[in-house]
Parts: sequence; C-alpha cells; structure tokens
Amino acid sequence: MNKHTFVICAYKECHYIEELIESLLAQTVRSDIIIETSTPNEFIQGLASKYGISVYTNPGKGGITEDWNYGYSIANTPYVTIAHQDDTYRPEYTETMLKAMNHSDRPLIFFTNYAEIRNGEVVEDNRLLRIKRMLLHPMNDYRFKSSVWMRRRILSLGDPIMCPSVTFAKRNLPDQIFENHFLASEDWEAWEKLSRLEGDFLYDSHILMCHRIHPDSTTTLAVRTHAREREDYEMYQKFWPDWIAKLLVHFYSKSEDSNNV
Repeated sequence: MNKHTFVICAYKECHYIEELIESLLAQTVRSDIIIETSTPNEFIQGLASKYGISVYTNPGKGGITEDWNYGYSIANTPYVTIAHQDDTYRPEYTETMLKAMNHSDRPLIFFTNYAEIRNGEVVEDNRLLRIKRMLLHPMNDYRFKSSVWMRRRILSLGDPIMCPSVTFAKRNLPDQIFENHFLASEDWEAWEKLSRLEGDFLYDSHILMCHRIHPDSTTTLAVRTHAREREDYEMYQKFWPDWIAKLLVHFYSKSEDSNNV
C-alpha cells in the first residue's frame, strides 16, 4: 500500500495542470494521485481520464482553503501533499520526503527548498528566494527539527515555507489544517498553528519543486491589491507588539514585490 498521496487541487481550466501531472508521474517512488475540484468540467475530467486519475468534487461551497481541507480529508494515506495546479515537482521529491518521514519518531510536516517558474523559465535565485532560504537556514541543523521555539522564531519573521512543498503526516495533525480566513496568508496561519504541536518540522534544503509565478495566481493578485500586506500584518501581530508588526510588514511586503508579474 502506498504511504503517500498527491492531491491535485484543480480550478476551472488551468493549462499548466498537465505539466504538474507529468511531474508527479515521473517521481522515482510511486504515490497515489487524485484530483479534487469545486469546479468540475470537461477539461479536468478529460485530463483525469487520460492519466487514469480519480476526480473528487468538493460538496461544500468551494474556495482555496475549503478545497485544500477537503482534499486533505479524502486522502487515505499517512502522508499527503496538496499539489497546486500550476506548480511542478522534481523526480526525487517523494523519495526524499519518505526517507525524512521514516527517520522521524513524530513527524508533523516535511517541506523543501524551491525554485520559481517565470515566463516558462526556472529561476533558482532571486531576492525573495534568498530571504526565505536565510530564514530557514537554522532548520538545516537536524537538532532543531523538534524545537517549537526555533520554528516560531522563524515564522515570526515571515513565511518561508512554500505551501505546495509541504507533506503532512496526518496521524499527528488535526483533521482540519487551514482556516477559512485569509486570501493569501492562509498557509502562514496554518504553519503558526502547527508550530505549537509536539513533533518534527522536517526541512530539506534541496530544490525539489518549482512554484509558478504568473498574473492569474492568487498570490500575485493578493500582492497587487495589497490584501497580502494586510494579512501579513495580522500574522505578525500573533508574534510581536503592534509597533514591531508594522515595521516588519513594511520590509516583508517589499521583499514580496517580486510576485508581481
């Protein structure tokens, strides 16, 4: 029995999704693959039929966090990755994740370094990526994997964890991971909640996935409309007094300007 499921959250007709599917099928270790959607259509069903993938329709009202939570809930394996439809994974992702999970007594999440895809080109280095890697640098020390103090200090300065790079160890986590609260900082909110739990945050500094930056992405929209800045300010308030939160959000929002395309 497979221990891991990729849940593809599909929305409307995204022409990047086939590239994602092919990257999942090219993994060196096989995983279950399913598609979850709140916008069922012939395009999604056609791709599912082509690749032999089951499609599950969210019976709820839909939305990013509702789709993620529903996809998480229907996966029947110990480990679950919520795959975003416009991203891709490198072939060693699953194999690396399983090794890390199997060496932990109580894993919570596994996550990796990542690159960006811009205008069809893979970008492995820019200002935002360097900042996030700097924030995560302490996690390269395996002694910090179970340190609540360290993971909360990292998250208090920003959100360096790329959401689709995360695999969840379901047996050690709550039934619902994401809150229906934010447009773009919902993943940071989840990591803050999970950071309080006893167990391991497992980080691999190798680039094992690629996150696509394009004008139609939710992150780009949130940055453009300043929703991201408002949400980040609320997140900083979970860690800091108001005056420090205002200072931090000013600098952090500047680093995210690269999400504009």
